[in-house]
Amino acid sequence: MAFEITPYYLENLQNLINSNNDKEVRSLFKEVHYADIAEVLDEVSFDEAIYIIKLLDSEKTSEILMELDEDIREKILENLSAKEIAEEVEEMDSDDAADIIGELSEERQKRVISALEDDELVADIKELLSYEDDTAGALMAKELVKVYETWTVAGCMRRIRGQAKDVTRVHSIYVVDKEEKLIGRLSLKDLIIAKNEQKISEIYIPKVDAVNVHEDEEEVAKIMAKYDLEAIPVVDENNVLQGRITIDDIVDVLKEEAEKDYQLAAGLVQDVDSDDSIIELTKARLPWLFLGLIGGVGAFLIMEGFHGVFAKYAALFFFTPLIAAMAGNVGVQSSAIIVQGLANDDVKGSINSRLFKEMLLAALNGIILALFLFLFVWAYQGKMNLAMAISVSLVIVIIVAGLIGTFVPLFLNKRGIDPAIATGPFITTSNDIFGILIYFMIAKMILGI
Repeated sequence: MAFEITPYYLENLQNLINSNNDKEVRSLFKEVHYADIAEVLDEVSFDEAIYIIKLLDSEKTSEILMELDEDIREKILENLSAKEIAEEVEEMDSDDAADIIGELSEERQKRVISALEDDELVADIKELLSYEDDTAGALMAKELVKVYETWTVAGCMRRIRGQAKDVTRVHSIYVVDKEEKLIGRLSLKDLIIAKNEQKISEIYIPKVDAVNVHEDEEEVAKIMAKYDLEAIPVVDENNVLQGRITIDDIVDVLKEEAEKDYQLAAGLVQDVDSDDSIIELTKARLPWLFLGLIGGVGAFLIMEGFHGVFAKYAALFFFTPLIAAMAGNVGVQSSAIIVQGLANDDVKGSINSRLFKEMLLAALNGIILALFLFLFVWAYQGKMNLAMAISVSLVIVIIVAGLIGTFVPLFLNKRGIDPAIATGPFITTSNDIFGILIYFMIAKMILGI
């Protein structure tokens, strides 16, 4: 049965904390998963969260810290001493330990590292912190199981027992040569059924997928998704085995990228949460809102320049929102499909071929919609030339909006800019302006004004 945080559970927990009943609080969390405890900490007061963190064993709280929201974790770490943080870090895998220490100020980092007793962990943390953010090196863990090709099966079995105790999950056994270069992987089944005197070089699998320490984490995610990998080894420029990346870390990367792309598409220029301050939320929202304001002013100036058209055909004015809305919708649809394809590495071929395909698709959709609109305007207004002007404008506007929605994300991607920015107010605003301009220009030509 799934764990549920009920009002009664919270009230009971708070009563136990207020009465300083440490034994009962520990008992309350004894069989609870660390991810569920992290949710409990989100529900209680900050002082109560600190109380629980300091009360429970580091073996459990180290896992809890990694599940907490970054803002809450940052506040908790600020209220822990360097020694207390070091105790938590020593229970973590090297990648998580580096993440936690990386969130601290430089001064606190030094104090926490000085408080660590495990010299090997200290070396691993310093190495991981040396890599640039968002790279495989910064994402990897140093814990893994590796064997040398020269070992016998019997010797290998003895040695991997010692290595495996430090690895949370053993997804793969990696094979290296005497220079520590990755040369393959070892099947656990082949290892079990092999004869004791056989060499690892006789039974290992030479084919193994690996990534460079400087590879972008998004590329790592694509590789692991493509080949359905639960873990992937990380090597340096000389193919020396450095660590491994597991699927749980990749899930976090994909989640972060999805959140970032969603916020960009919504017109937010920085990562924000609903609990952030009004100032932070304003700074994130205002730039794109200002762009929308500029777009609105541009649309006004365009419409003001065609006031003579309105004087003779007032009905054109009332169809302006329809044209602008269709332009924005088509542009967002086109850009969203391209952005999704780029994210999944499914976009193939040249930009020209993509634009040609989108032009045909937009033309087909535009003609179908324009026929319906033509009949409606003709029946409602009784003027064929007006109906023709609005309908032809709609077709051209849809085609142009589709081309813009396709070209912009492809262009941004070529320039190394996140194409997700194209699916939000940028496309909507630009297509609104172009749509209105095209609408009135074509209407003016067809109506002979």
